[in-house]
Amino acid sequence: MTPKVHLDDLIAALGGDLHGAGQTLIARIAPLDEADAESISFLANPRYQAQLGQTQAACVIVAPAFAEAAAARGAAIVTPDPYLYFARLTQWWAAQTRPLSPPRVHPSAVIDPGAHIGVGADIGPLAVIEAQAHIGDGARIGAHCVIGHGARVGADTRLSARVALGFNCQIGDRCILHSGVVIGADGFGFAADLKGENPGWVKIEQLGNVRIGNDVEIGANTCIDRGALADTVLEDGVKLDNQIQIGHNVHIGRHTAIAGCTAVAGSTRIGAFCTIGGAANIVGHLTLADHVHVSAATLISRSIAKPGLYSGVYPFEDNASWEKNAATLRQLHTLRTRVRDLEKKKD
Repeated sequence: MTPKVHLDDLIAALGGDLHGAGQTLIARIAPLDEADAESISFLANPRYQAQLGQTQAACVIVAPAFAEAAAARGAAIVTPDPYLYFARLTQWWAAQTRPLSPPRVHPSAVIDPGAHIGVGADIGPLAVIEAQAHIGDGARIGAHCVIGHGARVGADTRLSARVALGFNCQIGDRCILHSGVVIGADGFGFAADLKGENPGWVKIEQLGNVRIGNDVEIGANTCIDRGALADTVLEDGVKLDNQIQIGHNVHIGRHTAIAGCTAVAGSTRIGAFCTIGGAANIVGHLTLADHVHVSAATLISRSIAKPGLYSGVYPFEDNASWEKNAATLRQLHTLRTRVRDLEKKKD
């Protein structure tokens, strides 16, 4: 049964300016249009402000601009950034309602005697920890995970079921890896042998590793290849969505976020605080500056030295130019007809 908490408890934990009764009970977090009298909701996008007067929520988290309207209908928590407050609320709520089980080493886990298991680490059923692997204090290794020879998992990092961490690869502290993630598979490296007796492809052994910083989150079924010679690197705070492919020797700067189904080809360098939209593709051996933002489904085929928003596939360009050209392209048939008519008149 989900416990109920008082608004005073939320304020004590997260701060904010409470307008209304602190003893109001909250049983769940819900969207504005689905909330009931025991729900807390939030208004982060002004386009949904019409729902503020209609919601049944017991309390709404709002920015100062909406404080009066929110308080007129019931309790409100006023904060400069409601969405950020909502994010921290979900973390606090999860800790209350989904506490972690006590750490243990499951008897079905296979752990090499030469592996190091930190204090308070949790090793799930049928996990495999190979020789010289290092599991940090408080780390949690899910069922069926494989931690390769010499690999390192940092303190308080959580691996969901069926994560594979290749030999000698490293994950920092407080990371979260969801089910199906593969770290350290071979990069896609082959040399063409077209003149020999048996023409084909000769494999280039991938001799580098993968190094992942602290506070990184990686979505389900995402794959990060080990480097060919140097390492593939994800700096602190990087966030990757589900089903992303990161090629060998890619370097991703701190706090960059990449949405699902994106593919980043080998030896690309992506700067810090970038965002990459879903299904974008980045050609290999390119460099993206810090604070570059790429729209969904954009093909990046040349390096970007200037921060900004980039979009398009024919080819991509800065977003403002792309929007103008896209609008013109929609009129291409009409323009073609007008040019033909003008040419006929000229003749």
